[in-house]
Amino acid sequence: MNRRTLIEAVAASAALPLLNRVAAAQTSPKTKNVVFVHGLFADGSCWSKVIARLQQKGVNCTSVQNPLTSLHEASEAARRAIAAQPGPTVLVGHSFSGMIVTDVGVDPKVTALVYVAARAPDAGEDYTALAKNYPTPPATAGIVFNDDWGQFSEEAFLHDFAGDLPPEEARVLYAVQQPFKKSLTTEKTTNAAWRTKPTFYAVSTQDRTINPDLERFMAKRMGAKTIEIEASHLALISHPDAITNLILEALAV
Repeated sequence: MNRRTLIEAVAASAALPLLNRVAAAQTSPKTKNVVFVHGLFADGSCWSKVIARLQQKGVNCTSVQNPLTSLHEASEAARRAIAAQPGPTVLVGHSFSGMIVTDVGVDPKVTALVYVAARAPDAGEDYTALAKNYPTPPATAGIVFNDDWGQFSEEAFLHDFAGDLPPEEARVLYAVQQPFKKSLTTEKTTNAAWRTKPTFYAVSTQDRTINPDLERFMAKRMGAKTIEIEASHLALISHPDAITNLILEALAV
């Protein structure tokens, strides 16, 4: 072995422990707890594919059953779940539940926020007015109300909400969707946790439930680490690997 080869070998050997520590840091999240919150037209099981992947990596996962009655009651359900965690926690929300993440994410236990095709208003902001700055997404026309309670028609659910899922899978999700109280959509957040917490956002580029450009605007305004997924509104189900990887980034903060 010549002198140059020997020096290179010694340098590589010395660097190996450092590389191993970097690799370990990338695969071993600092935070071990995740609380998930679901949006309208869904229930807590919508996170099942992501949960299964995170559990394989030793992450403790809790999916809140959002009552979909009022922002206060939904936020209280999320706060109870956060309080029950054994340590620092990443808070993840889809769709409407971005309101909940924004409001309760100020909890000192929450280390980072992850938004998946989600609402991300500022404190006291009228989200409905904000959304009117963008073309109305097709799914809006498919909401059917029974008195004060709304849900998607089957056609809207399959085509505009879960458009990139196999029809047989989408029909099962349609069957378990939970109705929401109409007044829920007009309520406003008190806090804007994204102003003080590390934030991550997954934009669904084929979204027909929230305008993708509105998602981009909210993600940019937050200064979020942003990824774009060629997916329907249900990227958490159609692209669980991408969503899992984004959450793992948040866990590493």
